[in-house]
Order: sequence, then C-alpha cells, then structure tokens
Amino acid sequence: MTDSASKQIPENKTLENATPENLTNNSKPKDSYVKLAMRNMVRKGRQSLWHFFLTTVSLLGLLVGLAYLTKP
Repeated sequence: MTDSASKQIPENKTLENATPENLTNNSKPKDSYVKLAMRNMVRKGRQSLWHFFLTTVSLLGLLVGLAYLTKP
C-alpha cells in the first residue's frame, strides 16, 4: 500500500525530501499585477492620489473640449 501511495506523490513533494525553502516557494503563488499595483499605491499614497486627480481632471477636460468642438 505504501508503494502505490509513493507513486502518486512526486518525489520532490514527499515530506522526507521537503525543505522549508521548497515548501514556502512552491506553496506561495506569485502576486498578481493588480495586487502589486495596489500595494504600491498604498505605499505612495499622496503621489498616487495626486496622479489620480490629474488624470480625472485631464479626462474630463478632454471630454468637455471634444464636446465643445464637435457641437453643431
């Protein structure tokens, strides 16, 4: 019975061969791009809010300008 159980588990995943580095590296998935971006935004709070404000004002100005220019 132990023979069939050992065939189902790959050799590098057995507990005898496991090291703390292997367990933490294999079990921890890589962070997604969105998660990294949110972490960066929290770290640089004031700068991120300023850039968000500038982007919002610029986009609204562009839309209002295009609406004014394309008015019949």
